Amino acid sequence: MNIGWQEILLLLLIALLLFGPKKIPDLAKSLGKGIREFKKGLHEIENPEEEKERDEAQKKEEKDS
Repeated sequence: MNIGWQEILLLLLIALLLFGPKKIPDLAKSLGKGIREFKKGLHEIENPEEEKERDEAQKKEEKDS
């Protein structure tokens, strides 16, 4: 399934009509944050040991600072 530029433009126009120009940046920011959290969750599931080591290193750096 390929989405062309016409479909993206149509979706953006519909979003603009539904939410208004002032809400679009907030929605984009929330969407980006959600995607980032989702990817982080997937990474934690795939590599739980690596994630624990990273968290421990961050905590150690915070204590040293």
